[in-house]
Amino acid sequence: MRFSRRRVVSLAAGAALGWTLAGHLSGSFDSCLAQKTRRKGKSAPKEPSGRTTAMSVASEPFGSTREGTAVHLYTLSKAGGMKAKVMTLGATLTSVEVPDRQGNLDNVTLHLDSFADYYAGHPCFGSICGRYANRIAKAKFALDGATYTLAANNGRNHLHGGRVGFDKRVWKAEPVEGKGFVGVTMTYVSPDGEEGYPGTLTVKVQYSLTDDNRLSIDYTATTDKPTVLNLTNHAYWNLAASGDVLRHELMLHADRYLPVDETLIPLGELRPVKGTPMDFTTPQAIGSRIAQVSGGYDHCYVLNKKLGEDLSLAARVVEPTSGRVLELYTTEPGVQLYTANGLNLKRPGVFYGNHYGFCLETQHFPDSPNQPLFPSTVLRPGKTYRQLTVHKFSVAQ
Repeated sequence: MRFSRRRVVSLAAGAALGWTLAGHLSGSFDSCLAQKTRRKGKSAPKEPSGRTTAMSVASEPFGSTREGTAVHLYTLSKAGGMKAKVMTLGATLTSVEVPDRQGNLDNVTLHLDSFADYYAGHPCFGSICGRYANRIAKAKFALDGATYTLAANNGRNHLHGGRVGFDKRVWKAEPVEGKGFVGVTMTYVSPDGEEGYPGTLTVKVQYSLTDDNRLSIDYTATTDKPTVLNLTNHAYWNLAASGDVLRHELMLHADRYLPVDETLIPLGELRPVKGTPMDFTTPQAIGSRIAQVSGGYDHCYVLNKKLGEDLSLAARVVEPTSGRVLELYTTEPGVQLYTANGLNLKRPGVFYGNHYGFCLETQHFPDSPNQPLFPSTVLRPGKTYRQLTVHKFSVAQ
């Protein structure tokens, strides 16, 4: 579709987590990719050769909701290199273009071609899930003596925030820049009682693209009443940019995972992966043992974090044909591995089939509000939820 106008802003070129909700401290991973940002006046970062790396963020109209709310698309670009696109509907990552070993750029996240296609519905391609990503058993939880009933939108359970979760809301956006990065900050205010959750919750999600091919997602949130919160981005990755992902080689920095019941609710046990098809502690092709896992992978892994450890490596994925590499770092205690089991999406010019993508959803554990032995996901007034996840892209020669 054609856009009536285009606005481009040229820019020259983030608390110990442990087992709490607190999130990341400043000073980690290049100061968490610039906790402090400025919108103007930065000089371009220098490459080793002395050349400057031009970076920019562009905004353009993308569509509008039935109620007439405008939806915009933001493009974060590094001149001659990596590019990412985010739309305000669902704070959705619609494109991540990275080079292969020949330098060819491809979109390595599953996506749709138009706003109309997204608005017609999709399986959370690249969207922010909340208030509570993943499942809450029987769509209810108790907090401070009160019981809250949520939408049962996944059988008898609650999934990804309900029928109208954060993935279906229009967020406000503002471009940002800092030393060596450009980005966009998405903001959504979830009113008290929305989808059954207590408290008015203000959420900010900042997507940042750096001049060394990192895409970071930095989350913060505050509330005016005690509530529960678990945020993630639901991007489906395919480093080959086509076909299934069964040959992708995956390493997970996790010695344990959460076994689940028939409705994918954790049993409350942290089970060792050693000697099972769940073991990715050394690189394994995703498809090498998937037939031994009923229904495919859709499990939360317990990351190997030391008490008080902040941002750390969670996963590494290599696609052998293209040479593309994705390293995932997070402050979260868990990552949900999902292999697009049974995916069958057809739109004009688009087909995504079974296992055409994989998700690495950094998060707290599913059903934590009902599992007292899991890390707490309670957020109280006066406290700030913080989470940082970084995707580092490179090429294996």
